[in-house]
Amino acid sequence: MKMNVLQHSIHEGIGLIGEWAENNGYEVNVYQAANNNVKLPEVIDTDMLVVLGGPMSVNDDEEWIVKERELIRGMLMAHKSYLGICFGAQQLSKTLGGDVSSCPKEVGWGEVKRLSNIIPGVPEKLDVLHWHGEQFRLPTEATPLFSSSLVENQGFIINENAIGLQFHLEMNEAGVREVVENDSKFIKGNKLKQSAADILKHKVPEMNKQALFAMLDYIKD
Repeated sequence: MKMNVLQHSIHEGIGLIGEWAENNGYEVNVYQAANNNVKLPEVIDTDMLVVLGGPMSVNDDEEWIVKERELIRGMLMAHKSYLGICFGAQQLSKTLGGDVSSCPKEVGWGEVKRLSNIIPGVPEKLDVLHWHGEQFRLPTEATPLFSSSLVENQGFIINENAIGLQFHLEMNEAGVREVVENDSKFIKGNKLKQSAADILKHKVPEMNKQALFAMLDYIKD
């Protein structure tokens, strides 16, 4: 089984997703996708596609962003597994005709509430890391999964095999530290009113890994 990962920032890696992949016998290949010269993987060579976050917008006029959506569309047509985080969730929405627009800057730790029981093993509430200033609109055929007080649409699932999450369940302690240390300017003025120190001293809840693994188990082939 092959998991292909599209990474857009060296400071945002697969984190806990890598642990799940190893436990489930997946070979992991990471593509530095934010480059027009990078050849993306083929659908036929991908059992699960993971598209990570990044500082760019899906509305940017870049060839590689459009090519990503073509790959995502191919994965959906082949009914193959897909997980999009932050930018990756917005790419999934846009692929399916949804809009992506600005929203209150949600940066730091905050609660999301589960909206659906479709995936077993996902807790009713999660304390997750947010790192975004844009939001997606739910595609017509999507089932909403999560919501927060600041941003209504925080997660959705399509056809039982493709999930988009606005927040970062993949982050382990090292991942949180890396993104805070390398993207600290983005923290300023966030609506969660947290400083870099506040974010760093907050431990990653064990429940987050439980929820992430439950979702990956659900969408895998």
